Amino acid sequence: MRLELLGVQQKVGAETWLYPLDLALHESTVTVLLGATRAGKTSLMRVMAGLDAPCAGRVLVDGQDVTGVPVRQRNIAMVYQQFINYPSMTVAQNIASPLKLRGQRDTKDRVLAIARTLHIEEFLDRLPAELSGGQQQRVALARALAKDAPLMLLDEPLVNLDYKLREELREELGLMFAAGRSTVVYATTEPSEALLLGGYTAVLDAGELLQYGPTIEVFQRPKSVRVARAFSDPPMNFLAGQAQGGTLRVRQAEGLSLALAAPLPAGEATIGLRATDLSLHDRGGDCQLAGRVQLAEISGSFTYVHVQTSVGNLVAQVPGVSHHRLQDPVTLHFSSRQAFVFGADEALLHAPEARHGAH
Repeated sequence: MRLELLGVQQKVGAETWLYPLDLALHESTVTVLLGATRAGKTSLMRVMAGLDAPCAGRVLVDGQDVTGVPVRQRNIAMVYQQFINYPSMTVAQNIASPLKLRGQRDTKDRVLAIARTLHIEEFLDRLPAELSGGQQQRVALARALAKDAPLMLLDEPLVNLDYKLREELREELGLMFAAGRSTVVYATTEPSEALLLGGYTAVLDAGELLQYGPTIEVFQRPKSVRVARAFSDPPMNFLAGQAQGGTLRVRQAEGLSLALAAPLPAGEATIGLRATDLSLHDRGGDCQLAGRVQLAEISGSFTYVHVQTSVGNLVAQVPGVSHHRLQDPVTLHFSSRQAFVFGADEALLHAPEARHGAH
């Protein structure tokens, strides 16, 4: 399915939920809608589905104007955070229901294959009420996958699952989407999820479409500070700077400057550094910034070290478990080659050279 949005805008009363936007989805691939809560992701998906008509603009499917055509008249599969299953049907019957609507009689093998992918094969004979919330969400997701619709809309479908299962299913779903024929729209607040699913990413913030393109390209070349802030977890560190030719002086850090390969326009600039590019150890030739530990958060195989410096609070993501006491003195190390630079208008001026598989 080729889905195009032309000048789509959405208002509710005096409040604007979506500012005018154009978006043409790539067929048979995944488009991730990435943004924080209230960024406009669900509002956009409801317009795509036909659940809501936009207050302005048009929705085209394969070149045909379907603006205002209700969802019942469209061949779409949807899964939202609030899962919906048929309570009187078993899990197997729920998953098989879209197959039987298409007249497919022998559904057992297809149902079992999808159930195994989502780790619910042991629940096939149970009713939804006998399952946990996370298990019921997987049943709803399985039914959507079984439908094999030309357009599949998934609004944070894994948010109610535990961390380990989310990690497993992200990879499984990515493989299924790549092997399928559906045009998939997948909403998430998590940059790591967008990177794992690949495809294309549309970054939304406060109802505005900020950037759309191949996921890795948007990640490596965010066109503005707002995009960089949305597409970094933890959020990108920003430092105020002053550009002069090929040198970028860091304000409020005496004697600290970055040497860039290409000259920049003279004037105010913002330096962006991802948490993964800050280290607590000198790697040779690094810039250095002294500070004191404010917090050390251990998360899985990483530790997020919050450091108060002369330029503000910065966050470094360091591998392994790193123990620090409050107010411990530390030195942050980073390379000018890893710095993003944004101009006074917050538009991207310079991005680091792409690193293969960097995320």
